[in-house]
Amino acid sequence: MDDKSNMLRVLIATDCHLGYLEKDEIRRFDSFQAFEEICSIAEQNKVDFILLGGDLFHENKPSRSTLVKTIETLRRYCLNDRPVQFQVVSDQTVNFQNVFGHVNYEDPHFNVGLPVFTIHGNHDDPAGVDNLSAIDILSASNLVNYFGKMVLGGSGVGQITLHPILIRKGTTSVALYGLGNIRDERLNRMFQTPHAVQWIRPGHQEACPVSNWFNILVLHQNRIKTNPKNAINEHFLPRFLDFVVWGHEHECLVDPQEVPGMGFHITQPGSSVATSLIDGEAKPKHVLMLEIKGSQYRPTKIPLKSVRPFEYAEVVLKDEADIDPNDQASVLEHLDKVVRNLIDKSSKRAVSRSQLKLPLVRIKVDYSGFSTINPQRFGQKYVGKVANPQDILIFSKAAKKRQSVEEKIDASEKLRPEELNQQNIEALVAESNLKMEILPVNDLDIALHDFVSKDDKMAFYSCLQNNLEETRNKLVAEADTLKIEENLIVKVGECMQERVKERSLRSKESMRTTTGSQNIQGTRNENATGPTFSDEEDTRQMLSISKSAQRRGGASRRGRGRGSSSLKQMTLDGTMRTRHSERSTSGSASVATRSIVDEGIDSPSSEERERDELHDLVENSEPEEIKKDKGRKRAAPRGRGRGSTSSAKRGRKSDFTSIQSMLMNKDGDDDDDDEDDISTRLKKVQPQVTRNYGAIRKR
Repeated sequence: MDDKSNMLRVLIATDCHLGYLEKDEIRRFDSFQAFEEICSIAEQNKVDFILLGGDLFHENKPSRSTLVKTIETLRRYCLNDRPVQFQVVSDQTVNFQNVFGHVNYEDPHFNVGLPVFTIHGNHDDPAGVDNLSAIDILSASNLVNYFGKMVLGGSGVGQITLHPILIRKGTTSVALYGLGNIRDERLNRMFQTPHAVQWIRPGHQEACPVSNWFNILVLHQNRIKTNPKNAINEHFLPRFLDFVVWGHEHECLVDPQEVPGMGFHITQPGSSVATSLIDGEAKPKHVLMLEIKGSQYRPTKIPLKSVRPFEYAEVVLKDEADIDPNDQASVLEHLDKVVRNLIDKSSKRAVSRSQLKLPLVRIKVDYSGFSTINPQRFGQKYVGKVANPQDILIFSKAAKKRQSVEEKIDASEKLRPEELNQQNIEALVAESNLKMEILPVNDLDIALHDFVSKDDKMAFYSCLQNNLEETRNKLVAEADTLKIEENLIVKVGECMQERVKERSLRSKESMRTTTGSQNIQGTRNENATGPTFSDEEDTRQMLSISKSAQRRGGASRRGRGRGSSSLKQMTLDGTMRTRHSERSTSGSASVATRSIVDEGIDSPSSEERERDELHDLVENSEPEEIKKDKGRKRAAPRGRGRGSTSSAKRGRKSDFTSIQSMLMNKDGDDDDDDEDDISTRLKKVQPQVTRNYGAIRKR
């Protein structure tokens, strides 16, 4: 092991969580100080590279301050003139999925003396349409080598392929596998699905056979088996591995542990900053230096001295003899004594005065049979003495008490918010016995997770686009183009015929409904007085064109805009509906007219848009009789009231409905003169509209 020319030295760390509590005045720099110490340890020990096991950042979208501090640290320690003494002999375009496609120290424009290899974790995993993360920013800046980024291809649960980075230094050959974080439930199913996870072994070479490669895997998943489906079992991993670096678990278990019957060892360095004040994070923080030569390795754990001290204790109040359950002052006195002892214990561990930091203190109190205490009020006396005065105490009850209480609770009341948060689309679909025929359940589940947890606004859009692309490719690859085209034409024709029938039935029902509702609405609005106002631009244009109508009307532009506008609009639309019903029954409709009607059925917005185009056209080409007829004073249609100050589209639609119901309602409307006038206009305008309408569509 003393031959350094053939020995590869790697410094391993996980879960740096840069940017954690960056707005806290006391703890804002804790994560950066620990990361800088990791880089300095690598520089002092002259390691070949740093290997990070995910969660480099605490947030999926780190702040600019966090990104700047991270880039400054990497530039300070990684860019230098020290020669890199190992080679990457694998296909680098497969290992590093970026535009450049090679390891960063081979770039002639950068002097990289300390390469950094990292995967992503669950806090900094890629998201969005382009599937990018904050680590991609560092990779594009040529500061880190980002690997283990998987594209979940295939159908069903998905499929991934792990290609190793083949590293060679002298006679030592290392195959480095990386697997970035995937949802534990999905990866668990993938490991149990045949051929869903494929491992690519190094090719057989004369200088280095397959058995001589030292195989390392870096992954970032749950390891503690609280729920078997939400964790990855070590026995899922292949037996040819020699060493596994396990990220995501924050408890420091840096000493390699052998997995019985598997033949490899697992190291769990844990986090370099305490993010959860639990017993597991109270253990001293370490990083691991791994020295590899041939098929042998030597681990050396190195403590981190810049980490803020953390003291943890558990207190069971009923077991303390000097506490009276009826005297709260005795409880406070006992807890004060415990906190003071933990602070003294932390100060004694500091090697020098410069390393003395305000400690983190957490006391878990079992208050069975006692009343609780306000933690904020209790911590006020320790401001300036501990780093977390607001949450020193955490109260809990014995497990037996919780079980006895839960047995009394009805089954319908057992569902808690944390259990609701763990529900996914797949479970809800299975419970409801639904059958998803268009979009896969797994893809929708992932899209929902990205939309909620990562604030990815395009999650559902990218899910839809990916599935559409896969469907197109599958159709092109598996079927004849001509046959597909014929089937699509037939299918589309059938669907359009069905929509035409549904539309005709729906229009009849809506006419009957609006006839009855018109009378009610007119009765409600009879008491409304004053002019109605409209801000439609097309109404103002029409009023500006017909100057003679303004002189005779005697009303302001805002006072009478909606009456004539909506009347003309209804006349055009009613004409087209009448013409369309006559042509569909006779079977002699032209192709242009039929496509227009179909488009209108598919989307109401297209119907409104075409109606606007016709409205503008008829204003310029209508007969003189109608222009003269505009000047007559007319009463506003019934059922209008003051509610006409809505947007242009809503106003248009409501005007059309009200006037249409006025035409169809024979018994409920007493204005016979108005009906005769409207029917006369219909007959006069109909030939002109039909001729111009067809001409527009043919262009």
